[in-house]
Amino acid sequence: MLVAVSSSSSRSFSSSIGKAYSLSRSSIPSFSRLPVRSMADSAFKKIQIQRDDTTFDAYVVGKDDAPGIVVIQEWWGVDFEIKNHAMKISKLEPGFKALIPDLYRGKVGLDTAEAQHLMDGLDWPGAIKDIRASVNWLKANGSKKVGVTGMCMGGALAVASSVLVPEVDAVVGFYGTPSSELADPAKAKAPIQAHFGELDNFAGFSDVTAAKNLEEKLKASGVANEVHIYPGNGHAFLNRSPEGVSRRKSMGLSDEDEAAVELAWSRFNSWMKHYLA
Repeated sequence: MLVAVSSSSSRSFSSSIGKAYSLSRSSIPSFSRLPVRSMADSAFKKIQIQRDDTTFDAYVVGKDDAPGIVVIQEWWGVDFEIKNHAMKISKLEPGFKALIPDLYRGKVGLDTAEAQHLMDGLDWPGAIKDIRASVNWLKANGSKKVGVTGMCMGGALAVASSVLVPEVDAVVGFYGTPSSELADPAKAKAPIQAHFGELDNFAGFSDVTAAKNLEEKLKASGVANEVHIYPGNGHAFLNRSPEGVSRRKSMGLSDEDEAAVELAWSRFNSWMKHYLA
């Protein structure tokens, strides 16, 4: 059964991320509005998924009968970068079927203010329901096992899905942890691998302290787990498209470490292959 998430818990979770992203104007300056596009747009199939009394759009790419992976957006929404990540995941060996649920219902943040507004307005209990419905759609459409991954806001929701969505078979979260009010990782039920940058300064959400706290919680849960911290890397270090690099630089995140990116994806692939094969 899906564990209920109270509205107060969802507000607390949104607030925790919002504070992390609003540490100071100097730490996260606004940036030029970027075109919302993906190198892979034409490869995705747009579908609609039903849950409760509503439907939402989702984007699917990969082999029909492959293991499934739900890919959860950053606070920007379903933009070029999350589609690039999903496309990459679909091409990893032995091949995965990636599905991106549109948690913002078609809206995309083109600057930090818009992204903050969209995230603050997100229905967090509804987002968990969207993730569960996405997992179950994949299982009903050719994927015997399904994992969940996500970046930033999506990373926190991915970790939460291990606690709140019983159908999940494996989780990989990137630079994000849920508030204890939303989900306690000590109660995780699915194996979790998590990745963080050593220089990430989003205190309490994705900095080294948050990573270490998550590691302790996962040890208490008894599920298989790995927590990796990448020296010299900041937040969102996986974002390597030209637009993503430009956006990171204008946010003060100028580190470029292709070796760390490759290592993170290799660990991701090994984890998902092991638990979803």
